[in-house]
Amino acid sequence: MTHLWVRAESRENEERVGVLPEGVEALLADGIEVTVEDSPTRVIPTAEYEKAGATIAPEGSWINAPDDAIIFGLKELPDNGIALRHRHIMFGHAYKGQPAGQRLLARFKAGGGVLYDLEYLENVDGRRVAAFGYWAGYAGAAVSILAYAAQLAGAPCPSVCTWPSSEAMRDDVKTALAGATPNAMVIGALGRVGTGASDLCEEVGLPVTKWDMAETAHGGPFPEVLDHTLFFNCILARPGTPVFVPSDTCDRSRNLRVIGDIACDPDSDFSPIKVYDRVTSWDAPVLRVCDTPPLDVMAIDNLPSLMPRESSEDFAGQLLAHLKTLAEIDQGVWGRAKAYFDTHIQKVKA
Repeated sequence: MTHLWVRAESRENEERVGVLPEGVEALLADGIEVTVEDSPTRVIPTAEYEKAGATIAPEGSWINAPDDAIIFGLKELPDNGIALRHRHIMFGHAYKGQPAGQRLLARFKAGGGVLYDLEYLENVDGRRVAAFGYWAGYAGAAVSILAYAAQLAGAPCPSVCTWPSSEAMRDDVKTALAGATPNAMVIGALGRVGTGASDLCEEVGLPVTKWDMAETAHGGPFPEVLDHTLFFNCILARPGTPVFVPSDTCDRSRNLRVIGDIACDPDSDFSPIKVYDRVTSWDAPVLRVCDTPPLDVMAIDNLPSLMPRESSEDFAGQLLAHLKTLAEIDQGVWGRAKAYFDTHIQKVKA
């Protein structure tokens, strides 16, 4: 029997989950065994999973799960060097040269396990089958605009915490703007992330310039980015991605005041934003990279967690049909995800 083990998230400020109680019921009906770890922070209480029929296990007990269990989480595992022997479904952030990702792959190499990276769960056309992108874009634009409003007030960007709904988030942004209408540019506007960022901007009354592949095909430079007050990078960095914000931006004439690097890959070799090198946090949402005039970078890497219930419901709804095919994990979307892993694990030195 296929056994899906839903682990508790160990990362701070992570309340999301990739399968809902009704999804557990559907998996059980299809003959898939489901274990769910207890979690005091998950947005959906453990009792609802128990009611749905899942076996409940202690938090963090996946490490002792049966060898054939498929461990399912969202964000990264503790970076403790322990060899990984299981098959894991999660966002690994391991295929673009990231240092933490290389350490993760070395752990899989040592333990003989397999990573099915959710970022590379694709259909036959190469399109992702499930993503948090829309809510990442929506929340990333919101936090970036809050940072701009703080600039106008001569204050530091305030810390952030979860919002109960997208409506509450939008209303807080409107209040902070107090009638200001900075212009914004979104690159990657046709994708999920760019759509979310554009929607938030438009809902709070900001003019938005929307660019996608057609507008960036010439490869740069892109002086138009510096002409906007707000810039949102919504492009998944890959080999060949052009540079949107060059390293000498602080020395140039610009209107740009806040960059929302929603794609958030600062330690990737392919990052198109060259003025910063580390992620930001809920406690300190932006990094000041230029002083006169100010330029802040927002680069929180778990933005959808700011709306954990809406984003979990959306993602789980997209993913459930594919979880139901886990009995054929070497085929379809799972087989394609494993092909990515096989390619990259070969580059890891023993």
